Amino acid sequence: MKPDVTAFFDDATNTISYVVKDPAGSSCAIIDSVLDFDYASGRTDTKSADEVIQYVKDNNLTVEWLLESHVHADHLSAAPYIQEQVGGKIGIGDRIKIVQDTFGKVFNEGTEFQRDGSQFDKLFQEGDSFHIGQLRGDVLHTPGHTPACLTYVIGDAAFVGDTLFMPDFGTARCDFPGGSSETLYNSIQKILALPDDTRIFVGHDYKAPGREDYAWETTVGEQKAANIHVGAGKDKDAFVKMRDERDATLAMPKLIIPSLQVNMRAGQMPPADEQGDVFLKVPVNKL
Repeated sequence: MKPDVTAFFDDATNTISYVVKDPAGSSCAIIDSVLDFDYASGRTDTKSADEVIQYVKDNNLTVEWLLESHVHADHLSAAPYIQEQVGGKIGIGDRIKIVQDTFGKVFNEGTEFQRDGSQFDKLFQEGDSFHIGQLRGDVLHTPGHTPACLTYVIGDAAFVGDTLFMPDFGTARCDFPGGSSETLYNSIQKILALPDDTRIFVGHDYKAPGREDYAWETTVGEQKAANIHVGAGKDKDAFVKMRDERDATLAMPKLIIPSLQVNMRAGQMPPADEQGDVFLKVPVNKL
């Protein structure tokens, strides 16, 4: 089946969120939603999420899933807010437990922070399947960028998160804790083993040099032929060398500190203090 896919581009974080609809009904899933966050003021806003919610309501859709491709380091998830407004179960890969353990230590969260993935409604494993109405989705575990990265293959479409970008931009960085360029290469081969006409929807776009417009849809065949990092049969050793050298030059994402603390909690803020105030921590010399 060919799902109906509607994209929402967030200019502040270059994130693309997706509403994926069963073409035979009104059921849908929302993938990688965005909660707006101004780091300078510490203020959140729901403008981006409200745009998605309004689309759902305008089209009389039923939200069955709120899917996260991984624990994002560049934007905050709006999944709990959207869930309150229009429903849906929040899902992520079961290796979230590894991510929670890693960053629970980085942010000194203590024993009260549960590291078992229980903040999410569903933890997916490799080979799991789910349904959006009559539309079947299958789960590929595609780590490398993070240990918990998933690709959701829904009908003829694959939602790859940060694992792959558009062919002219390449692949995800692998220098976050738990990342691995060798593992990423192996994960990408799983995606490239899908049929050539499989549509690929990426999680971010930054406009490669020479390209005027943002883009987020490509195909497996186009990635195999033209991806500047892994296309045209590039081997693992060359990829690992390129990726590691490139990652060493990259700065941390601007929103990594708030994003990780919120997203490892399924989009929830840390618990409020006795006065009802919420605080985020800034670890010094940890990232």
